[in-house]
Amino acid sequence: MKNKVKKTIYFSKNRINLPPGWSFWKINKIGPFITRVILKNPEEKLIYWESREARKHHFTLDKSSGSTWWAPGAIGWWIGILFAIGALFFGLGSFPPYHSLVGNFYNCLTFFIGSLFFTSAAFLQYLETINSPHQPPGQKFKENFHLLSLEPRRIDWWSSVVQLIGTLFFNMNTLESMHESLSMSQIDHMVWYPDIFGPICFLIASGLVWIEVGHSLLSWNPHSISWRIAFLNLLGSMAFGLSAISAYVMPATGLPKNEFLVASGTFIGAVCFFIAAILLLPERTHENEMVT
Repeated sequence: MKNKVKKTIYFSKNRINLPPGWSFWKINKIGPFITRVILKNPEEKLIYWESREARKHHFTLDKSSGSTWWAPGAIGWWIGILFAIGALFFGLGSFPPYHSLVGNFYNCLTFFIGSLFFTSAAFLQYLETINSPHQPPGQKFKENFHLLSLEPRRIDWWSSVVQLIGTLFFNMNTLESMHESLSMSQIDHMVWYPDIFGPICFLIASGLVWIEVGHSLLSWNPHSISWRIAFLNLLGSMAFGLSAISAYVMPATGLPKNEFLVASGTFIGAVCFFIAAILLLPERTHENEMVT
């Protein structure tokens, strides 16, 4: 006989469907968001529910679990692979010898292709987030698949939405940068503005994930794979932001404000995002202890 949900508890920014006999023991909030909950099951055991854990280990959208490094049937595996490929393209495009070898157009095309991988990964990440279970760990209540969902009371919903928007800005910026006959005004509005808004979105999204994983504004837990991923993404977003600021074209010279920081900031950001993307693979298969 299938389990039936007795009641639905709505709390601040997340929702959990509690089966009969379950109760809340403790709720951890960061500002308006809830990142961790301790539940008590009918056997009086404490069950830990965490926002990131809930979406990274539910496997609702997986056709097969696969292994850590090869799992084409798992959405989490594709998210890591696509982010890693996008980061590789950004790293390649910011490598000065490559630019000298292929020229400006193909260098910009490299960035554009990389941004498409970023957007694909970000969209899958959004699907993963909105289809994460609204139930305690270990429960198997059937939940409907969602292609779109409005859940502004969830910190992970905001981080995935803002990052997806940021990748769209990167799409715009890198696409327009391939046009070589733009005026100074067009460069500002069509290239530089999206170039600024993209890293801003990435920085906001990374900051939200940092808070979600660390359960506070300040945290230090390098033994946690999730914490290392959040830390690297935050550093990468800062580096992308520094690159974008330095890319402002000076009207007097027609050149970026600081070409060295443009290239180095993008390269450092790409390296950080690449390592973080690769770490998503073992994070997916790493089992956290959820019961005490």
